Amino acid sequence: MTEELFLVEEATKKSGLVWVRGSGPARALWHVWHDGAVHVVGDGPGEQPLSGLDDGATAEVTVRSKDKGGRIVSWTASVRGLAPGTEEWDAAVAELKGKRLNAPDGEAMPARWARECRVLRLDPRTATTELPDGSLAAVPLPSPATTRRPVPAALPKLLFGRKRRT
Repeated sequence: MTEELFLVEEATKKSGLVWVRGSGPARALWHVWHDGAVHVVGDGPGEQPLSGLDDGATAEVTVRSKDKGGRIVSWTASVRGLAPGTEEWDAAVAELKGKRLNAPDGEAMPARWARECRVLRLDPRTATTELPDGSLAAVPLPSPATTRRPVPAALPKLLFGRKRRT
């Protein structure tokens, strides 16, 4: 294993999220490192979007430090969809199931993933640790999770209480 691929594996294993850019904008995706590649699940109800990641395409994966958030390594990946019911799919889903937080259906999750989601394998091809020339900052993607609403009028009273008379 080359030094760069060793860095890809170690950094990716320790990172909770990777930034993946396929044919669309880069997205932060939770993942597992299994059998020499990143595995992700998504595109189903309540799961992360995998738009722009197509079977047979390539993607750019950026791994950030879990501690400081700085970029450690970027690598090019071959994207391959896994077919439900195969040994490779079962092994990947077993690893993904252990890392999935706040799943609404617990033990039924793998069956739901087989019916409604895609499981993708991202195999490393080339890696670079060189920093880019310019900023990689981008406008955040639209999301209902970022919508702000006014603070309810009763909240300050609930948090700080009323002054009591003695």
